Amino acid sequence: MGMMQEFKDFALKGNVMDLAVGVIIGGAFGKIVDSLVKDIIMPIVGKIFGGLNFTEMFIMLSPPAKAVEGAASYDSLTKAGANLFAYGNFITITINFIILAFIIFQMVKAMNAMKKAEPAPAPAAPAEDVLLLREIRDSLKK
Repeated sequence: MGMMQEFKDFALKGNVMDLAVGVIIGGAFGKIVDSLVKDIIMPIVGKIFGGLNFTEMFIMLSPPAKAVEGAASYDSLTKAGANLFAYGNFITITINFIILAFIIFQMVKAMNAMKKAEPAPAPAAPAEDVLLLREIRDSLKK
């Protein structure tokens, strides 16, 4: 039972639980940012650059192993086994990372500002022997 108790103590520590919650929220937040980049930002950027679709920006390095179904798009070529240099997907993921890093930076900055806003604890009163020594010093100066 000793090992089970140690594991229970470890698993229920505040830091482990905080980390678990952070990972779960971070995963969900990552999906939100993915959707923001894929569904909102990249279509606007594509429209600005004349209807450019970043996900369809690739260079075929080798022909597909099987027949391609439908138009030769990134998805259909990947499913057919073509070796692609998908730099457009890399651009999308890089923008996703930059946005996510900026948002996390802003969150950490806000948390640090809240920590600084807390009043500093009052200094502890000096010990009684220190007070007595000060009185003796002051009386000797007279």
